[in-house]
Amino acid sequence: MQKTCHPLNFRLKVRLPHTHLIPKRKGSDKLYPQLLTYLMEFIKYQDQVIKTLLTLLIGKSMFEKLDESPVNQPYRKLQVDDLPIIEPLEKLNYKILLNDYFNEHGRSLKPVQRRSKSKAFIPKSLNCPKCGAPSEYLYANNGDKGQFQCKVCSCLFSDKHRFSKEAILKCPHCSRTLEKIKERKDFLVFKCKNNDCSYYQKKLQSMTRKEKKQFQEQPHLFKLRYKFRQFHIDFQPLSKDTKKLPIVDLSKIYASPHTLGLILTYHINYGLSARRTAAIMQDVHGVPISHQTILNYENSVALLLKPYVDHYPYELSDQFCGDETYIRVGGRWHYLFFFFDAVKKIILSYPVSPNRDTSTAIRAIDEVLIKMKEIPGNLSFVVDGNPIYLLAQHFFAQHGISFDVKQVIGLTNEDPVSTEYRPMKQIIERLNRTFKGNYRSTHGFGSEQGSVSFVTLFVAYFNFLRPHASLEGKVPVVNPALSGLPTMPARWTKLIDLAQQWIIAQRSS
Repeated sequence: MQKTCHPLNFRLKVRLPHTHLIPKRKGSDKLYPQLLTYLMEFIKYQDQVIKTLLTLLIGKSMFEKLDESPVNQPYRKLQVDDLPIIEPLEKLNYKILLNDYFNEHGRSLKPVQRRSKSKAFIPKSLNCPKCGAPSEYLYANNGDKGQFQCKVCSCLFSDKHRFSKEAILKCPHCSRTLEKIKERKDFLVFKCKNNDCSYYQKKLQSMTRKEKKQFQEQPHLFKLRYKFRQFHIDFQPLSKDTKKLPIVDLSKIYASPHTLGLILTYHINYGLSARRTAAIMQDVHGVPISHQTILNYENSVALLLKPYVDHYPYELSDQFCGDETYIRVGGRWHYLFFFFDAVKKIILSYPVSPNRDTSTAIRAIDEVLIKMKEIPGNLSFVVDGNPIYLLAQHFFAQHGISFDVKQVIGLTNEDPVSTEYRPMKQIIERLNRTFKGNYRSTHGFGSEQGSVSFVTLFVAYFNFLRPHASLEGKVPVVNPALSGLPTMPARWTKLIDLAQQWIIAQRSS
């Protein structure tokens, strides 16, 4: 009868270290290398024993090397569909309704009397979406659950679903009413859930057998249904109201106007850091000044020049391009959005933002539209493949402003649009390189104000003072008051004087 061994009565078949490596004599210097070799072999032996025990205990092999290669699972690219069919609902005026109630009943309609013990809360800023009645005429229809009723027009609504009382959104492919599925920071997402929609059926039929199988397992990787994003950003496009003008008195600084012009020439034109500019002013011109004083001058001049640069009556072409580049602010990467007249070589927009999001793209495009005397019917912007510009296009379309977006995708021309508009994309890339050449010496900015000041001065220099080779050595914006001056410090001083005169004229008007 054959004997069976208990599962725990096993012996590890691990090869023992070589016993002949153990030193036989002590105190000999020649045996130290052999001792180290023996210790290394013994450590390897212990490592094999530990791994074997862990393998038996856990049930997984401890000898397999982990795969350290990164997981390549790209996200589904954001796709922007066409605008939906918008059917506005009937709008009433609560003042007319109150007047009609008075004429019919001989008395005024009283506001809602609130109970002191009621848990329902109605915000004072809430109005009826149908007639515009203020919160005094709104009931809490179902207690504190968020449904309201207007006493004037009997409209039922909720604060989160007011859009259903303001307009009906329908799919442009099947005319079915869209359903809200998500709420984002700046917009609401609507989807067409009709299975018979031509958009959905066309997408479904174009899928391969492999894609359909993957769709069953990972549906989030595919976009088959029509979607629309309705923006609720608190922003009014084409708002041409002049912002609060700065109160900066450069006449009280210790430096002379010529010294200030020299500082701006070295710091902005030639891209020298504030410390190097201070060193040149001391070593070459004998003017002792600190780098912090130079930064203070930069902020003061930027406050003066920004309104003048933003509201100057530029003569524009019909070719515009935009792009983003990186700058360092407070130790973190921020984004600088440039929009550029590709023919006149004029920088039209330059917002700085910590996020590369749709709201910043909307603000950047709006700064371009403000500078146009009239928005042309064939207006288009050449940008990269970032979908935030398509979302910005939809935002403006919802406000009655239409333009086209040409996206140049990737580094190679894989589609007709990229082939046609690649030269304009290269123009904005050269502008980014020019800015990087001036920005590199700063090594980033300590605050957002410092970054805005530097970018503002760079734009003023690029538009009004920097000669351009493609313009036959002329500056993009030819101002007779600046053209006749012989030196760059004098032009900087005159540009500051023009900005001050413009601010005085705006305050007096």
